[in-house]
Amino acid sequence: MTVSYIILASILFLIISILYSSVGHAGASGYLAVMALLSFAPETIKPTSLILNVVVASIASIKYIKADCFDKRVFLAFILTSLPMAFVGGYITISPKYFKLVAGLFLVISSLLLIIRAYYKPSQRPTEQMPFVYGLIGGSLIGLISGLIGVGGGIFLSPIIIMANWTTVKNASGVAALFILFNSLAGLAGHMLALNKVDHNIVYWIIAVLIGALIGSYLGTIKFNNKIIITCLFLVLLSAGLKFLLI
Repeated sequence: MTVSYIILASILFLIISILYSSVGHAGASGYLAVMALLSFAPETIKPTSLILNVVVASIASIKYIKADCFDKRVFLAFILTSLPMAFVGGYITISPKYFKLVAGLFLVISSLLLIIRAYYKPSQRPTEQMPFVYGLIGGSLIGLISGLIGVGGGIFLSPIIIMANWTTVKNASGVAALFILFNSLAGLAGHMLALNKVDHNIVYWIIAVLIGALIGSYLGTIKFNNKIIITCLFLVLLSAGLKFLLI
């Protein structure tokens, strides 16, 4: 990998980290998009995405928990089954052909979920108590998919718990941040046990997303037009997903 290529990737990871962390996400779908557009080797995509996710989600988790934006019951219901399934998904290695198919579908669906979350108006009714078993079932499915392709699953979790009115929007961000962190760690552990292979340039990507997360977290606390950002992310994710599926 040339120096110019490393610099370009670092800049793109930095931008994705800023944009995602400003709206309460860790950015795995964005990192997948960058790696798809830059044609990263398929075997390096999963561990790279998971490691970067851990860095950004750690900062987001601290931010939201300190602000008391968290729902323990919802988090526990989803994480109990998601954690082991994320480990299993991380352990499983699928062929590049099927990885591109699954990741491409994930990116297209993620782009749609981002738009839904941006423009969906939360119910003004009091939140409803979530049936615990729903969290257990949903967590297992999200965890397996997360581990397989190298994401944290927050992109799926947030719209579900917000639209079901199981928690507030602010609490959903806190739940998703810690959920992403735990899932990413579990998926990474499974991957390392199976392959123990990580891109040797990962230190550059880590520095880039760390800086981005600090900037994005700050921007997220001030007046910022999230809908414009999310619309831009929608176009990036959709383009990258279609590239995985069609090329």
